[in-house]
Amino acid sequence: MSEINVNDFKINEKDTGSTGYQVAVLTKRIAHLTQHLATNKHDHSSRRGLLMMVARRRKLLDYAKRTNNELYKSLLVRLSLRH
Repeated sequence: MSEINVNDFKINEKDTGSTGYQVAVLTKRIAHLTQHLATNKHDHSSRRGLLMMVARRRKLLDYAKRTNNELYKSLLVRLSLRH
């Protein structure tokens, strides 16, 4: 996955809470933690954190799908979450 620029997902300059921005930040953190766990296989506390982040991202994506289907589809394409 290429480097994600989370600032591209902001609605305005001070945006930190929109669904798209939160999903982008979580996706970037998940990618980083996945690389960490590839080399540190016994880091179980980080693995638990990763699973919690994936669940939070899934909930945010479900919310986006319910409320704004166009945003949901856009996030999937821009973040390469579905193949």
